Amino acid sequence: MSDYDAEIAFLGEWGRFQQKVFYLLCLTAIPNGFTGLSIVFLADTPAHRCVVPAHVNLSAAWRNSSIPLEEDQSHGGALVPSKCSRYKIDAMLSYSDRGLLPGVDVNLSHVPQESCLDGWEYDRSQYISTIASEWDLVCDDSWKKPMTSSVYFCGVLTGSFITGQLSDRYGRKIVLFLTIAIQTVFTFSQAFAPSWTVFCALFFVVGLAQISYYVSAFVLGTETLGPRVRTIFSTAGMCMFFGLGYMFLPLLAFFIRDWRKLLLCLALPGFLYVPLWWFVPESPRWLLSKGRIGDAEAIIRAAAKTNKIEPPSVIFSPLQKELASEKKRAHNICDLLRSRNIRWISITLWLVWNTVTIAYFALSLNTSNLHGNVYFNCFLSALVEMPAYAVSWVMFRWYSRRLSLFSTLFTGGLFLLLIQLIPADLIYFAITLEMIGKFAITTAFAVVYAYTAELYPTVLRNTAVGTCSMASRIGSITAPFFIYLRSYSISLPYILMGSLTVLSGLLSLLLPESYGMPLPETITHMQHFPGCCRRTPYSLTHIEEEEKAAEHTKNSSQN
Repeated sequence: MSDYDAEIAFLGEWGRFQQKVFYLLCLTAIPNGFTGLSIVFLADTPAHRCVVPAHVNLSAAWRNSSIPLEEDQSHGGALVPSKCSRYKIDAMLSYSDRGLLPGVDVNLSHVPQESCLDGWEYDRSQYISTIASEWDLVCDDSWKKPMTSSVYFCGVLTGSFITGQLSDRYGRKIVLFLTIAIQTVFTFSQAFAPSWTVFCALFFVVGLAQISYYVSAFVLGTETLGPRVRTIFSTAGMCMFFGLGYMFLPLLAFFIRDWRKLLLCLALPGFLYVPLWWFVPESPRWLLSKGRIGDAEAIIRAAAKTNKIEPPSVIFSPLQKELASEKKRAHNICDLLRSRNIRWISITLWLVWNTVTIAYFALSLNTSNLHGNVYFNCFLSALVEMPAYAVSWVMFRWYSRRLSLFSTLFTGGLFLLLIQLIPADLIYFAITLEMIGKFAITTAFAVVYAYTAELYPTVLRNTAVGTCSMASRIGSITAPFFIYLRSYSISLPYILMGSLTVLSGLLSLLLPESYGMPLPETITHMQHFPGCCRRTPYSLTHIEEEEKAAEHTKNSSQN
């Protein structure tokens, strides 16, 4: 147990204060679930075909045969009406005026074709409208659909870059509530976007705010709660509430089939979080790291009062205050690369996070392409996450962090690789394998979040988690285009995702073990990368020893 944990142990693990912090912070994760994956329904492409203008005087036979047939690989090579071409209007008019019948008097394979010059008509049985049907994101513009998701994840990338440093400098609480407000306002504004370009610009800001407040809430809870509750919060807690939000998404989308009204509905819950400002405290660990010992003690004493416990007269020992003085030195993203040990931990985690996000978001976004009802498939994809988060807590509570991450990544990748071996007529068996793969990868996602928070010290924790999240967004930006590869080969996305996930699992074995270790408070407490130096939890690197010597010399000269 670290000095901080020992000195606040009198509060207990699960009093009213801890319960309040746990549930209120978990509640903030619900909008993340339905906002982050809302694009599944907002940008889904309904069945469509070229418009043949009503004023064109075609016979009924030629109007019914105006769309050529083509093979559809997603339906086993069956012939379906083309989505992006039609027979030339002039040619059909010529044949129609002469009374020739298509397929009888005229061989349709000899009739010239043209693109959808007059636009498209969309099937309205499933959606009233989506951004794909409103702005014709099909055929030559079909790349705009995955690009919409990628723009969102570019916002997430930017948010991951800035949120850690802002939160470490200005506090977890203020960044949390500021970014909740930003996401709410810009999601609301998206509902009135006049064009695809404006929609994407607003979506970028939504992504920036979404990851910012998730990471801030995650780190705030990790630092405020005790060791046992912290494990539940960082694995099952935040993730399960994210999963609840994800499960609400297909239910809302089922009843609200218009994308603008759906966005308005998704924005409203953000306004309900305003009162939480007066109930969620700042992180005492962060306050100590900034030398604000009085403010930290005030929060702990208020917590003791809430738990009906008499606090000691002195909460933080002189040693803790000395550590607080040490941690006042400004830290930034460069500290993640300064020493060899921390640098290798950071690079390894960045690669692992990148692969996990590719697989997780690609599988989540792929639900609209699976056989069957899109709403049920999305709900099923969300539902498998709930037991995955429960399993992640069990693993994190009783098993090695490193082996937990390896086993889930390796298993998930293996099941994705097996999908390509399933015959085309066993569709539901292939979906089952995909959901098992999603289960394992979701478990890995929950584990790697909590694992990363344990490896880094308080002075760098928010920056480290934010930077790992930032590095992983390269994967999430490319994830929509992994699904886009289905147009070339249905098996190709699964082969790529499965291979990368298996390799990432093997790479995770290079990370140090944090099971049973206290949370490090400073860089001097951070574990060394295995095999580089002494494998003690609190050994010093050469650079850190020099920093201490320089600080000591400076203090001596001032005295």
